[in-house]
Amino acid sequence: MNMPLKITKIGNSAGVILPKELLAHLNAAAGDSLSVVITPRGIELSAAEPDFDAQMAAARDVMARRKRALRELAK
Repeated sequence: MNMPLKITKIGNSAGVILPKELLAHLNAAAGDSLSVVITPRGIELSAAEPDFDAQMAAARDVMARRKRALRELAK
């Protein structure tokens, strides 16, 4: 899928209007959150996972508690 998108001024920011075909491909709708990842080729958009923040908090907790063990495993 290759479609040009126009950047529009919105107050002091800028935005892009996503066509309905692209929203359908992302399985997203107006009001949903998207996840943005910067890659060597540009950016990657995907539908945000609702429990991602909770998963990252749990991972950070484990990493903090097992710092020495993880350091040894990294050798």
